[in-house]
Amino acid sequence: MSRRVTRSANRTATKLQPAALTAEITASAPAVRPSPSPGPSTSDLPIILFPSMASFETWLTANAAASPGLWLKISKKSCPVPSITYDAALDVALCHGWIDGQRRALDANFFLQRFTPRRKSSSLWSRRNVDKVAKLTAEGRMKPAGVAAVEEAKSDGRWDRAYAGPGQITVPQDFEEALNANAGARLFFEGLGKSSRYMFLLRIETAKKPETRAKRVEQYVAMLSQGKTL
Repeated sequence: MSRRVTRSANRTATKLQPAALTAEITASAPAVRPSPSPGPSTSDLPIILFPSMASFETWLTANAAASPGLWLKISKKSCPVPSITYDAALDVALCHGWIDGQRRALDANFFLQRFTPRRKSSSLWSRRNVDKVAKLTAEGRMKPAGVAAVEEAKSDGRWDRAYAGPGQITVPQDFEEALNANAGARLFFEGLGKSSRYMFLLRIETAKKPETRAKRVEQYVAMLSQGKTL
């Protein structure tokens, strides 16, 4: 990472931090660039280590409304330096209307996890996070921004369309029937790894319109019959 980018990241982090917060800003971390995406790159966001859930909560309370996001520097299990865990960070983020994003390797002791404000209308919900919000709501932990994100998802249908994770998802009936009608496609699909199968199922499940879903089922069966993957 160049000195210019490092100084920029440090200025951003310093501006956003409350005075009492003792989060570690890792200006010397090696450059870790995500693949091109609409969201900010690693160099655009500060890299911060929060030693506890309370410290991340404090930071979000002060900065959630104005910040474009950050990369959490999270300790691996073997690391002697304590940090907030990924699961705890996700709970705090959901309470404030934020969401997790890309994960990047850093070094032998830490990895980076991106957290950003949830994008309105375009950010899909997972069933895991729907369940988490139910628990956080029962515990009285949800903040106004988090509640607003939930209400918006309920009003535009994203809440009801929450997608299943890799461990929960099943082959839907329409795709099952289409595979049964094409032996080559079924054989190839069944030979794929779990993550490759999940990509097909996820895209079918997250189709917004019936016609889009039907088109994807037809398209994916044709791809599979030719030995192609997404």
